[in-house]
Amino acid sequence: MIDRLLDAARSMVDGGGADALWRREERTSVAFEAGRLKTAAVTEEGGVNLRVVAGGRVGIAGTTAAAPDLAALLERARASADLGERLDLAFPPTSPLPHVPTFFDRTANASLDQLIEMGRHLVERLARAGCQLNIAIEREVGETAVGNTAGARGGYPATAVAVTAQLIRIAADDVLMIYDQYVGADLPTDRDLDALVRSIEARLEPALTIVSPPEGALPVVFTPAGLAAIVLPLEQALSGKTVLQGSSPLAERVGQQAFDARLSITDDPLARGGPASRPLDDEGVPSAPVALVERGVVRGFVYDLETAARAAARSTGHGRRGVFGKPQIRYTNLIVGGASGGVGAQHAAPLQLGGGLIADITDGLIVDDLIGVGQGNVIGGGFSHPVGLAYRVQRGEITGRVKDAAVAGNVYDLLKQIAGFGTDERWLGSRWSPSLRLDGVSVARR
Repeated sequence: MIDRLLDAARSMVDGGGADALWRREERTSVAFEAGRLKTAAVTEEGGVNLRVVAGGRVGIAGTTAAAPDLAALLERARASADLGERLDLAFPPTSPLPHVPTFFDRTANASLDQLIEMGRHLVERLARAGCQLNIAIEREVGETAVGNTAGARGGYPATAVAVTAQLIRIAADDVLMIYDQYVGADLPTDRDLDALVRSIEARLEPALTIVSPPEGALPVVFTPAGLAAIVLPLEQALSGKTVLQGSSPLAERVGQQAFDARLSITDDPLARGGPASRPLDDEGVPSAPVALVERGVVRGFVYDLETAARAAARSTGHGRRGVFGKPQIRYTNLIVGGASGGVGAQHAAPLQLGGGLIADITDGLIVDDLIGVGQGNVIGGGFSHPVGLAYRVQRGEITGRVKDAAVAGNVYDLLKQIAGFGTDERWLGSRWSPSLRLDGVSVARR
């Protein structure tokens, strides 16, 4: 289909060019609510996205039809180009693609009954009196093909699995929510599921005791789950789009020391065990690791073809597109950690809450979840959020869960001197990171 579409596009755009993506995904979903099976369903979706450059303007069209009318699709893309933006967009030529495992037979062949049984196993192990237990399992099996009129062709099959467990406990005016997840390209092993169960248990026990929150500029350990407020400003600032728009605080810092010398950030679509690993992006650019921050020094930014063309840069292979709409910049496997840290296959949190970073804390917090992350002027680095799940640390010990507290600070200031990297590195979604200890975080009672 891709070849026929591009052959037709080549003759229609008259000296321009085109690229196309075809993708099919089958999703199997199983959900247990309050410990009981609520839904079990299989859905399938797919489609074709076509982008053309005609007369120096870009046009986009897409279809989800099972048997698409390619001539009509091409005509809609050509009509879109008449009103599209002017852009000198160059499509990548054919190139060898790296090898990265993206498809696992065991995952693709797992039956609906097997997934339901996996959910029942988790219900049996995690059910607690006075708590509502929700389990969600999603398995995707897909296939992607990409090509362009410059000769690039590529494709890959893929599998993906997400297993999420959530415990909710309501006692009077206290609402406690604890969750964790496994995300990977392959089905979780018994060891992975056991780690998921023990992670929930390890967080639940100290959370049952409520203690008063501390106040002041204090050491705070952000767990991999609690790091969202710290990482999100960096994701925005390291995007070529914000650099192009002039809003990235790191735009003029390439080659400069901006962070603690132990901090490195890499986006690696070839990471072993990475949930978002793939051999090429949705624009036909071969995948390769991109060092964004290396030992505290800003090294570069992520680009797709359009942003790279506007910025006079090269695409880093970070274009992601749906069936409708133009490609956008999207990270793959974001590796956040110490300069010498490696990436492994850990998907569920180990037992040691705090990652071994609390022994010398006289008074401080472990933050596992914050409320309202992503609101406000995120790219500026400032954050101020109520805690969703946090624990007080006193004299090196977790003394209980805190309520009615908030943490605040500026990411760019705090990351200039990191107090410690935890030993609890893991995948959380498509981000790999350990816990981080940051000293001098403002903690206030609410």
